[in-house]
Amino acid sequence: MAPSVSTRDDELLARAIELGRRGIGNVSPNPQVGAVIARDGEVLGEGFHERYGEAHAEVNAIADCGDLALKGSTLYVSLEPCCHAGKQPPCTDAILAAGIARVVVASDDPTEKASGRGLGILRDEGIEVEVASGEIAAIARLENQAFRKHARSGKPWILFKSAMSIDGKVATREGDSQWISDASSRELVHGWRAEVDAVAVGIGTALADDPQLTVRTPGAEKQPRRVVFDSAARLPLDSQLVAQSSEGELIVVTSRAAPRNAVEALEAAGVQVLVASGENEPLRVSDALNQLGSLGEPITAVLLEGGPHLAGAFFDAGEIDEVRLFVAPLVIGGGSARDPIEGMGATLIADATRAISLTAEQVAGDILLTARLREW
Repeated sequence: MAPSVSTRDDELLARAIELGRRGIGNVSPNPQVGAVIARDGEVLGEGFHERYGEAHAEVNAIADCGDLALKGSTLYVSLEPCCHAGKQPPCTDAILAAGIARVVVASDDPTEKASGRGLGILRDEGIEVEVASGEIAAIARLENQAFRKHARSGKPWILFKSAMSIDGKVATREGDSQWISDASSRELVHGWRAEVDAVAVGIGTALADDPQLTVRTPGAEKQPRRVVFDSAARLPLDSQLVAQSSEGELIVVTSRAAPRNAVEALEAAGVQVLVASGENEPLRVSDALNQLGSLGEPITAVLLEGGPHLAGAFFDAGEIDEVRLFVAPLVIGGGSARDPIEGMGATLIADATRAISLTAEQVAGDILLTARLREW
């Protein structure tokens, strides 16, 4: 940590990060941001970015201070303040107008229109600016991985989840997979759905399970968009996904080989169809992700729920950023029983993808393994 950022600064940055988490699921494609205003270590006001299109964290924190004079105060914010006008005016203007003397930032904003510019404006106006490093900065970056990946690559961040037996199987040799995981684990997945922009499955899963892919957690404020990777446009018009498309936008990703009449039938049913280009499945996955990230309302975070064939294509494309695997106390056996991730995979152990971090926790009768494969 830089010498100019004190232990108390760290504590207040941690509080700002904690506040920012309250916006999860409601602020995309914006980042989640929290802010604290203090003077001599005493908190004067707090705020966070609550919903996309509404006031930013810095403005909410200033408003929370009420009529207090903020001269000589410090603003602690989990992400560097914006200096451009979008749905809201620049936060740098609000900071300058409030008379704040010092700004301490936990992490950078990697977008081209923001990176370093807001801090430069504040410094030019005589405000002392400090940028954290070390553990607190790493924590702040991890809170906004979807925003950061989209800013740098134009693609959504991908979280792959699956449930498997102790021997690494996600279904029996006959294809039965319901239910491997515990009810508590499945409830947790509904919470994850509420935090992302979209839930994705392959056509095999859609045909076998006829899923809804909606959030069924009480109090959920929004539904994720549903994405089906269906190269031949085989998704039935009477499937739950099509029939309940009013609960969330449905997107079907096809290939150029999909029959035109099938594509037109899906479109007539209100489905958005994207045609992915590429000579193989991994290339088509990458192209589809570019398109999803470029929509008018971009998708910045995807929960990939299967199946193994699609997961393999994502993995071979290098597009899986985090893996969450529920390991259930079952042994399935069988040489033809399916694995969580298929595809080509690595030829040599030396070429295998090594996780940056790996954690394990108990979820009722299951063990949840969480592996981060890359950081943005």
